[in-house]
Amino acid sequence: MVTGPGYSFNSTMKIHAITFDAGGTLIEPWPSVGHVYAEVAEQYGVRVEAEELNRRFVAAWHVEREFDYSRDAWAGLVDEVFSGLSSELPSRTFFDELYGRFAEADTWRVFDDVRTVLEELKGSGMRLAVLSNWDDRLRLLLKRLKLSGLFEEIFISAEMGWTKPDGRIFQAASEMMGLAAGEILHVGDSRREDVDGALAAGWRACHLERENCSGGPRTPNGAQRVPLQGHSVTSLSEIMEIL
Repeated sequence: MVTGPGYSFNSTMKIHAITFDAGGTLIEPWPSVGHVYAEVAEQYGVRVEAEELNRRFVAAWHVEREFDYSRDAWAGLVDEVFSGLSSELPSRTFFDELYGRFAEADTWRVFDDVRTVLEELKGSGMRLAVLSNWDDRLRLLLKRLKLSGLFEEIFISAEMGWTKPDGRIFQAASEMMGLAAGEILHVGDSRREDVDGALAAGWRACHLERENCSGGPRTPNGAQRVPLQGHSVTSLSEIMEIL
């Protein structure tokens, strides 16, 4: 059980802070990306099954590209998802409404273990932050989900100028928190962005792959569970056990 700040994690250096990825780690789209897309599109006369849109979203996301999480980047992605399904591209019709919907609390679900674990960690003195590839909607979204007060910092790629796994975003976060790289544990569901990025930057890392998640694609990274420094977990509650 966590009893105070300064925890070991298979290292002589103590962990003084934990950063968390957002999508797929703390929250997931609800009921799914495709459901939200379908709901908004139908208001504009475009009727497509949610599962088809989920499939198209995953396919569009996995196309190799530089994605900077800007509004324009999202508009381009949504246009790809709806390509051939509507007479006009969403960027010219309903994209603005769709973009706004994903800043609303009812479009997301907080995983069941999140509040309990974060509150226990924070109460024990552990410093907590979010470190996520996201856009300017995340800060408002976390506030609406009543999560923002649990974190001392919210590091967002679109604001910082780099996206995970770029080591510069991890370096900047550690400098802003006033901690050495090895004193921070990063928890996330993407092997490439969260785990490889954190480890390459000298941080500790814990890979999270949630089981029995609902709602279609939670995050667009297709993470696979792998052992990392002996720790790979299926819930945040397991982090309490390994600290």
